[in-house]
Amino acid sequence: MHCCSPSAGAASCDGGPLPLPTLAPPPPAPFRPAPEARRTRGQLLLPGGTFAMGDAFGEGYPQDGEGPVHEVRLDPFHLDATTVTNAAFAAFVKATGYVTEAERLGVSAVFHLTVQARPADVLGRATGTPWWLVVRGACWRHPYGPLSSIGELQNHPVVQVSWHDAQAYCAWAGKRLPTEAEWEFAARGGRVGNRFPWGDDLTPRGRWLCNIWQGDFPSRNTAEDGYLATAPARSYRPNGYGLWNPVGNVWEWCADAFAADTYAARAGGPPVHDPRGPLSGPAGARVMRGGSYLCHDSYCYRYRVAARSGNTPESAAANIGFRCANDADAPR
Repeated sequence: MHCCSPSAGAASCDGGPLPLPTLAPPPPAPFRPAPEARRTRGQLLLPGGTFAMGDAFGEGYPQDGEGPVHEVRLDPFHLDATTVTNAAFAAFVKATGYVTEAERLGVSAVFHLTVQARPADVLGRATGTPWWLVVRGACWRHPYGPLSSIGELQNHPVVQVSWHDAQAYCAWAGKRLPTEAEWEFAARGGRVGNRFPWGDDLTPRGRWLCNIWQGDFPSRNTAEDGYLATAPARSYRPNGYGLWNPVGNVWEWCADAFAADTYAARAGGPPVHDPRGPLSGPAGARVMRGGSYLCHDSYCYRYRVAARSGNTPESAAANIGFRCANDADAPR
């Protein structure tokens, strides 16, 4: 939907459209496990409560619908301390034989500075965002192209996974995707109204606390934070609730459908209890949160806790992952 992560089909080859067929049916209702099937291993119990959701600084992009700020009330819930890692996703694939959408399509999106593929496997560029290349053989096992591997990235977030792929993992793991409201509440870490999980200053005392872009986008990344692409899922330091890397590193799928007017529809009333977003969004789009290692304030200032975006549920890219949630009454 925007330049932060390309949508499936948003590509061109030799001036013409590059067909990226949609393999999946329209997105179903977000998966929620039955009480007896819930598993909370690796999850934190968050207290819930009422919080102010949305952009309090007026820094969001109008098309994203980050305002107005409104009160939301959440019940306690569980959330993964980290994004799902390559090791965890590999266990799921080994147990089930699941094949991701990128694998079935045979292509996926890779940022141009990270491509590891033969020239013949680079099939085109995303329309309007030429730094995204369509690479044959890019998938979760080979996130930057067929010459790349997750062999040394076992503790990094899994990427090249669509919303549908995340749903399949959740069904196997006895978990679910967080709602957008749960995600923002958790990312704030108990802080009220701050820009980032740790406060309002991006680099307090000159320290990088998240994995984003440094340098001149999209041609030069100085990697001052230590990483050109993904960082390990447990990098930097956790926020006040114990979550690792809620902003930067990889975009995280949420359960909700994405619509720019979601917050406007809630404004002016009492606190909304456990909102789950609209029933559908443009092209079936689903919410993504947290930004990624490609975000920079000159280009994609979406690594703030209030920032929101969306993408089509069949889309995958080298900067999109997810973490899982669960209801609070799940057995430990």
